[in-house]
Amino acid sequence: MCDNMKIGKRVVIREFYEERDREVVMKLEKSCNIGSKKGIFTFTGIMDDPFCRVAELEGEVVGMVQGCIKCVGTGFGRRQVLNLGCILGLRVSPAHRRMGIALKLVQSVEEWLIQNGANYTFLATEEKNTASTNLFTLKSNYLKFTSLLIYVQPLPNSPTLKTSSDQHIEIEKLPIEEAMSLYNTHLKSKDLYPTDIESILKEKLSIGTWLCYFKEQRDQDWALFSIWNTCEAYKLQATKYYSSSSLSRVFYETINSARDNFFQCFKDLKWPMWDPIEKPFGFLFLYGICGEGERRGELMEAVWGFGLKMGESVRGCRALITEMGAFDPMGEHVPKGSTSMTCIEDLWCLKRVNANLSGGGGGEEEELNVKTNVRNVFVDPRDF
Repeated sequence: MCDNMKIGKRVVIREFYEERDREVVMKLEKSCNIGSKKGIFTFTGIMDDPFCRVAELEGEVVGMVQGCIKCVGTGFGRRQVLNLGCILGLRVSPAHRRMGIALKLVQSVEEWLIQNGANYTFLATEEKNTASTNLFTLKSNYLKFTSLLIYVQPLPNSPTLKTSSDQHIEIEKLPIEEAMSLYNTHLKSKDLYPTDIESILKEKLSIGTWLCYFKEQRDQDWALFSIWNTCEAYKLQATKYYSSSSLSRVFYETINSARDNFFQCFKDLKWPMWDPIEKPFGFLFLYGICGEGERRGELMEAVWGFGLKMGESVRGCRALITEMGAFDPMGEHVPKGSTSMTCIEDLWCLKRVNANLSGGGGGEEEELNVKTNVRNVFVDPRDF
């Protein structure tokens, strides 16, 4: 261990250069076992260019990390807008772990986030990933902030659920102006939410927003939801390692660390797409789910069935996915009866890094990281 730490001290953290580092980063991703089998790995096309650093040891790239800053609204104390610094895609070569490299990468991205005005730094990891959890909570002073659940339903061969033709249920696509109005009203019930819902709804990757309700009872029981087409956003694909395809503006990890398990769940289910996968594929992501009424569970089943049916009509769609707070009141109504449904527990960790929060007020209820009741969050589809 001591020898490993001495080696780790020689590691240099530097900027990522696409032309110089592209191939070696591909090798690193392969070594981190993102792929489905030997000789094949996955990568994710990311729409924007966030902060990116690599760890280099004697000329060899042995680690990488990304970061970005986003504005979020909160429902704590005095409602305010915060700059949330997100740590993404942390990777260290298996042969170079336990050398303190991951900690160096985290510190490098934290420094950039703080310099660029982040009030808090944030990351997501799988609850079961003990090494990652210990790195952040024991070595980097992060607190476990909240837990979320990722539900994955593979396509095809999905179960038969209620549809809009059952139980007099109507699913109506909303004009974007009405969708924005409804979300602006109901976002106030969320503990954490994006401040630019208009931009999200107007993204070309957002297929639309729908209101699900019982006919003639529109205002009594209802469910609101939107769908994001990640088949276009990510262009996920399995590629032979020696592929020479252009990777301009491509990095090799998604924002959410649970994404690794997205691929794993298909293997666990022995789904045929894994033998082999040599063409682009993706999934539909249900987001912005909220609702009211005693019969919202029936509506949620109809919403899920609607999403599955839509997924079957989208080229390259292989699953329907959503992510919700572990205590989101709509989460208990996600249909879970199918044996093909997979649930992944996602852990969000948080650390306060800048005391000068917008809104001021001396740190009482505004301290996000002392809260233990973060129950209901709006998961931004751009982060998935």
